[in-house]
Amino acid sequence: MSDLANYESFNIEVKEHVAHVQFSRPEAMNSMNKAFWLELPRCVQDIEANTNARAIVISSTGKHFSAGMDLAVFSDPKSVPMSGDPGRMAENLRRVVLQLQDTLSSLEKVRLPVLAAIHGGCIGGALDLVCAADSRYCTKDAYFTIKETELGMTADVGTLQRLPKLMPEGVVRELAYTGRKFGAEEVQRLGFVNNVYDSQEEMIEAVLAIAAQIAANSPLAVTGCKEMLNFSRDHSVEDSLKYMATWQAGMFRPTDMMKAFQAKAQKQAPAYDDLFPVKDLFSN
Repeated sequence: MSDLANYESFNIEVKEHVAHVQFSRPEAMNSMNKAFWLELPRCVQDIEANTNARAIVISSTGKHFSAGMDLAVFSDPKSVPMSGDPGRMAENLRRVVLQLQDTLSSLEKVRLPVLAAIHGGCIGGALDLVCAADSRYCTKDAYFTIKETELGMTADVGTLQRLPKLMPEGVVRELAYTGRKFGAEEVQRLGFVNNVYDSQEEMIEAVLAIAAQIAANSPLAVTGCKEMLNFSRDHSVEDSLKYMATWQAGMFRPTDMMKAFQAKAQKQAPAYDDLFPVKDLFSN
């Protein structure tokens, strides 16, 4: 099942329950222009609603994963007016930032695990993006930077909120205050990436294989894992355990477990039903 729209910023291939999303503007170092910010949540929702994908891999093309925010996003006076009443300008800018945040949060909100495969530079807003993924992998030439600090502003679409959950806070503070580059060896040592690969080709092959392994499991069990892990990150252990019990009471059914047992006994791979597609309210 695949009926995807065309996107300016991405190429999408869905194969064997895995959606591979590649940034497709290498000539612009895959900078995050206006189309990117509009298309990313639509792309994720499109995959969830119109394909049988059970995992998403995000990678890129060209020399760099992404050069980050295209500053032209903020140069349009219609979107971000720089004159007029200060209070109204501030209210508008706050709303714009919240919308940009929502774009990247779409990677957390989607039911499917999102795996980011990073090569070259992952700069500024691109770091915000990969922080919202479930897992990260990179090539040995990859580097990361909280570039906004060097540009005279505070990173505002997720890095400062998510990165301290993924790496030691003292290190994150240093990286944020200095804006320095940090490379593959450092991010692997700190646990930000799961693995480092010699080449982009090797990395893509490996990450797609991990996605395929995810896709072979019960999609209901996997989405339950993502829901619980995200909730537990932001809540107390006690609250998370209570939510887990409520989730299990409503979502657990023996069907997938019996399929797993039967497949194991027959030395076969289990065949699980897809989740119902996520659609707009009352849509066909």
